[in-house]
Amino acid sequence: MEEGKKQGSMRTWLERLTNIAFGVCVLVVVYCVLQVFVVTSFKIPSDSMSPTLLPGDYVLVDKCSAGARLFDVLDAVEGKEVDIHRLPGWRKFRRGDVLVFNFPYRSGRWDSIAFDVMRYYVKRCVAVPGDTLAIRKGYYRVAGHEGNIGFLPAQKCISMLPDSGAAGIQMETFPWDKRRGWTVKEFGPFPVPARGQTVGMDSTSWRLYGQLVGWEQGKKLRMDEQGRILLGDSLIREYRFQENYYFVAGDKAENSQDSRYWGLLPEPFIVGRAVRIWKSVEPDEDTRWDRIWKKIE
Repeated sequence: MEEGKKQGSMRTWLERLTNIAFGVCVLVVVYCVLQVFVVTSFKIPSDSMSPTLLPGDYVLVDKCSAGARLFDVLDAVEGKEVDIHRLPGWRKFRRGDVLVFNFPYRSGRWDSIAFDVMRYYVKRCVAVPGDTLAIRKGYYRVAGHEGNIGFLPAQKCISMLPDSGAAGIQMETFPWDKRRGWTVKEFGPFPVPARGQTVGMDSTSWRLYGQLVGWEQGKKLRMDEQGRILLGDSLIREYRFQENYYFVAGDKAENSQDSRYWGLLPEPFIVGRAVRIWKSVEPDEDTRWDRIWKKIE
């Protein structure tokens, strides 16, 4: 009788342990699904989005509203080219959204776009596919769009810079062509391509879109001595884009490595939209209680 009680007690404990293990597995699966498809968290390391985001802020990133991404993570970690697919969502990325994305260039390589799964940036969307962006006297302008874009106090600071520049401010910008003379104060116009949009291929489009086309096609776009545009060994006179692109900029415009300097952001590189600060700590680990659950605008 006593032996039977011991066996019954053991079975009860085994059932409890099995139930606990099963519950833990379910929680892990749910956590992974949420991380991949719904929402994830990122820590802000720099002040390039100040004062909207501060170093030490932890932000929740909405991955599902514009569609979560699917790709081979192991291949991406090994630095291989990966196909990135985006699930259907119910809204598009918009001007003013604060976006978290994989930086489109690998460290030390500025000659071609590449997906770096370990390198994340956060910037504000200034122009969306189909827009034509310009910077006039330091302020962002989109053709046909009334109203201000981005963080105005920082743009005002840029507008007050002398044309010759100031210490610590990089005045020259993408596409790094002195003949165009684009600077952080006077930039563009820069048409931002949309999927399906066709552009003529000449010296200007080669300068602006050469790396985008090369990334989409896996071939180098170049211009020969006669000014003809070649994709690999083939002469092309126009090109139809396969992806959407965005112009992004930091709110702290005088201290931000963004689209003004490296060009346009491919949509597949976007993780999602930063929506809330769920935690914020000072460098000394003190909590900034006034920033907890603050909406990102």
